[in-house]
Amino acid sequence: MHEVTHFRLEASPRVPEALERLDELANDLFYSWNHGVRGLFARIDLPLWQKVEHNPKLFLRRVAQERLDEASEDRAFLSEYRRILSNYDAYLEAEPGPEVVEKLDPDTSLVAYFCAEFGFHESFPIYSGGLGILAGDHCKAASDLGLPFVAIGLLYQQGYFIQSIDPQGQQVARYQSHSSDELPITPVEKDGELLKVSIPFPGRTVVARVWEARVGHIRLYLLDTHTTENNKEDQELTLQLYGGDESTRISQEMLLGIGGIRVLDALDFKPTVWHINEGHAAFQILERCRQTMINGLSFEAALEAVAAATLFTTHTPVPAGHDIFSRGLVHHALGTYLKESGLDFEKVFALGSKTGGDTFNMTSLGLRGSRFHNGVSRIHGSVASVMEGEIWPQIPASENPIGYITNGVHVPTFLAPEWSSLFDIQTPAWKSELRNPEFWTFVDSIPDYHYWSVHKALKQQMGEFVVEQLGRQHVRNGTGHSVTERMTRQLVSPEKDTLVIGFARRFATYKRATLIFSDLERLERILTNPDQPVVLVFAGKAHPKDSPGQQLIKVIHDLSMHPTLMGHIIILEDYDQAMARRLLSGVDVWLNTPEYPKEASGTSGEKAAINGALNLSVLDGWWGEGYDGSNGWAITPRDTGLDPEFRNEEEARDLLDLLEFEIVPLYYDRASQGYSKGWVERSKNSMKSIMPRFNAQRMVMDYVERYYCPASGQGKKMAEADGAVATELAEWKQRVRNAWPGVSIRVQGCVECRCPFDETVELRVEAELNGLTADDVRVECLVTPECTGSHESSGPDRFLLEQEEQRGETTVFSARIPPPYPGLQTLRLRLYPYNDSLSHPLEMGAMLWI
Repeated sequence: MHEVTHFRLEASPRVPEALERLDELANDLFYSWNHGVRGLFARIDLPLWQKVEHNPKLFLRRVAQERLDEASEDRAFLSEYRRILSNYDAYLEAEPGPEVVEKLDPDTSLVAYFCAEFGFHESFPIYSGGLGILAGDHCKAASDLGLPFVAIGLLYQQGYFIQSIDPQGQQVARYQSHSSDELPITPVEKDGELLKVSIPFPGRTVVARVWEARVGHIRLYLLDTHTTENNKEDQELTLQLYGGDESTRISQEMLLGIGGIRVLDALDFKPTVWHINEGHAAFQILERCRQTMINGLSFEAALEAVAAATLFTTHTPVPAGHDIFSRGLVHHALGTYLKESGLDFEKVFALGSKTGGDTFNMTSLGLRGSRFHNGVSRIHGSVASVMEGEIWPQIPASENPIGYITNGVHVPTFLAPEWSSLFDIQTPAWKSELRNPEFWTFVDSIPDYHYWSVHKALKQQMGEFVVEQLGRQHVRNGTGHSVTERMTRQLVSPEKDTLVIGFARRFATYKRATLIFSDLERLERILTNPDQPVVLVFAGKAHPKDSPGQQLIKVIHDLSMHPTLMGHIIILEDYDQAMARRLLSGVDVWLNTPEYPKEASGTSGEKAAINGALNLSVLDGWWGEGYDGSNGWAITPRDTGLDPEFRNEEEARDLLDLLEFEIVPLYYDRASQGYSKGWVERSKNSMKSIMPRFNAQRMVMDYVERYYCPASGQGKKMAEADGAVATELAEWKQRVRNAWPGVSIRVQGCVECRCPFDETVELRVEAELNGLTADDVRVECLVTPECTGSHESSGPDRFLLEQEEQRGETTVFSARIPPPYPGLQTLRLRLYPYNDSLSHPLEMGAMLWI
């Protein structure tokens, strides 16, 4: 018997003239955050919309002609269609607000944002998790604000993997190729031809095609090597996100960093600010140095010019999250490029190497090749400052140039439409008040019963979604229908209104998905209380090479199938943005139990909170700033120096105590109204406190004010007079580096140890500057209260010592300072190099203390 060959034929319809702009809507990622646009496609054919996984472009290829024809003659549909188009056109015509224009003039400024992944929507699978979702939200908010902004990434044919969980609880990864004509992208043309850029690789040139994705007001350009000019191996460079070996990874990063710059050049973009979002894109620094050196600058001067306009954002305190390559691999991968560019390998390698090390760290390259740097929460900023402190070896970690901007989430994307509709009724201006905390007190005026009815409706939708997902999962695995019924029995009856706790994120060991199972007997008692039942819903993927992470999935799966726990623990497969929107808006509690301080920020809890869910989380990442005692529950992390097993036990006990004695009793304290008024109050507190402080518009405006605006100014300053300022600064830095080992400082005479509160203290120090001048340094006195009493201190007071005299090789600095605090205080004296052209006063990493 021979195998029969099957051919597939797709008969695509013609979009009626009355609906011709559906194509335009399908090709603008505006649909990824606009419920109205997605609703139009769903209204035409809901089963097909779900089958094509909410992909409007694919939908228009496969929808039946008669469905489109019916819609084109349906007056109600046409009315909605025109309303959506009117909103879309108004959005595109909106000008940037004054708060943007006064910082970044759209006519003269442009931010270029580089990232390895972008998570806009489940229909555009070029993301794996948090970094990509954050990048997508950043782009969406930049569009909302009207920022002059362009983004660069890679187009992966297969993206990240599709996850299934087999009957034994094992994660199964499979990949699916996506044709460019089913994605919201168009090929970029220049002078009537497809735009392609080439990058020198060892022994060959790799060619990349360029695609454009419209994102409202802004554009995202994506590089793709799947073109006939390349050999088979190079065609697969952009096959998978985070796939392949280290050689594949460094090649992808050369493509992103070097190729991305060449795309912007080919399109004649002139960015004034460069934002490197994580180390994957840091090779752009080398390409920009190469370009700058063409104008006659030295490598050192070019680096100053490039770095001054560059912001580097680091996203993870976990060492494994930083790309580190061997010296041999870097030499091989970059060899041809560096030779053609005239860049010296040793100088380049020094930018990415740790002291005395023989490896190349992309985070180090990003930090040394930029002058503005940030972590993604207050806690993470502090952790990153310590972790990367070697870049500024003599500077206290608390003062080095790494700052922070806490991540926020894009509200229009993740706020359920039911909440949007309720807000529209309450106060239509809410969308323009996302950064105004005082405005959000209006949430208190929403009647409790109305507020709770919205949450219950969303929870019911989530329950139906979970039942459907589990049903498909179980049918494929051959699990009996009775198992599915038992597993979902707590979710299918709205009158029971069971407390539902969600945990959905990447399965990595430091996220401790199984911490809640530390005392299984006690947990079982809490979950299965017939009067106050609880359901735990888990979802998430483990990297295909992360065996411990995959083991966590199996543990949870096995517990979910245990007879006494069935129906109280559920694990769903293939977590994506569509599932996230359902879970985040439907659960009562969002659980997060990372190992402190390894959660850089985390944004899923923010998405849950804006939908009224209550966070139950370790005080790490954003929750360290978001928790106020009335808007959720906090697990205080134990000292990181303790035995890890002991830490886990103690934090797990806190978690179960909160569940058993606070969360469950409060939820079920319903009295006669059918819901817990105390719970609603806390839920409102969550929504109103987190919505205005942790949204992406606030985040992006923080970037504009703290980094984009100053980086733009510094970049222009360094470019003045054909880079003369950059050359002078580079020469000054070299002079300081040469002299610094011979610089010393000491106190002249004695410092008074007691004085009346209304008199000044005289300070005098002598410095041997080894050829430097008094203008090359700053001498400071830092005064810190030791016992403040009622006095509030945000940090030490600083007093500058001025040059008093020059005695041969000795420079004397002095100052008279009034005691800034009452009582006992500590005075510390220090000296560091200083130049008015520095982007950060301590960026040289040099400092001497007395």
